[in-house]
Amino acid sequence: MKWSEQTWQEIEGRYQSITAMPFITELSNGSLPQEKFRFYMTQDSLYLEHFGRTLSLIAAKIQDIQDVLAFMRFAENTIVVENALHELYFKDFGVTDKGILEPACHHYIHFLRSTASFDPVEVAVAAVLPCFWIYKEVGEYIYNNQKSTSNPYQKWIDTYGGDEFSIAVQQAIDISDKIAERATPEIRKRMTEAFVMSSRMEFHFWEAAYELKTWK
Repeated sequence: MKWSEQTWQEIEGRYQSITAMPFITELSNGSLPQEKFRFYMTQDSLYLEHFGRTLSLIAAKIQDIQDVLAFMRFAENTIVVENALHELYFKDFGVTDKGILEPACHHYIHFLRSTASFDPVEVAVAAVLPCFWIYKEVGEYIYNNQKSTSNPYQKWIDTYGGDEFSIAVQQAIDISDKIAERATPEIRKRMTEAFVMSSRMEFHFWEAAYELKTWK
C-alpha cells in the first residue's frame, strides 16, 4: 500500500467529520450565511498568500527537477488563480478589507512555514498535502451533493470540484508517494505526523469560519 493510502486511512474519520460540518452542508445547499462565507474567504485569501510562499520554499529545497517545477506551478496557481477567485467574491459580497490573521489561520500557516523552513523537505511536502487533497475531496463531495441550482457559492464549488484542480492534487499525491518510498522509516513516520496535524488544522479552519472565531 502506498504511503498516501495508508496515511489517508489515519485521517478518514476526520475527513468524514469535515463533510458533516454545518459549514459544508450549508455551503452545499446555498444556505450558508454570507457573514460566515465572507469570514472564510478573507481568512482563506490571507492563508493562500502564505501557502504560496511555503510552496515556493519547498520548490527551492526539493531535489527532483520535475518536482521543483511542479511546486513552482502549485505556488503560482495558489497565488494567482485561487486568489483571483477570492477577488471575484470580494466584489460580489462587498469585501474591501481582508482584516488580520485570526487564530485558526494563524496557527495553520505558521505550522506549514516552520515545517518547510526547519524540517526535512519530505516532511514539508507531507504537511502541505492535506490542503490540496482534503479540498479536492470536499469540493467533489459538495459538487456531487449540491441541491441548489442557484447556489451563490457556485464559483467556489466549480473551482475545487473541477477536473483541473483534481489533476494538480493527484500530482501532489504522486510526488509525496515517490519521496516517501525513498525516505527512511523515521522520515516516513514524520511525514505521516505532519499530514495528520495539517488535517486537524483543516477541520479547525472550517470550524472557525462557521463559528466566526477571532482573537479574544
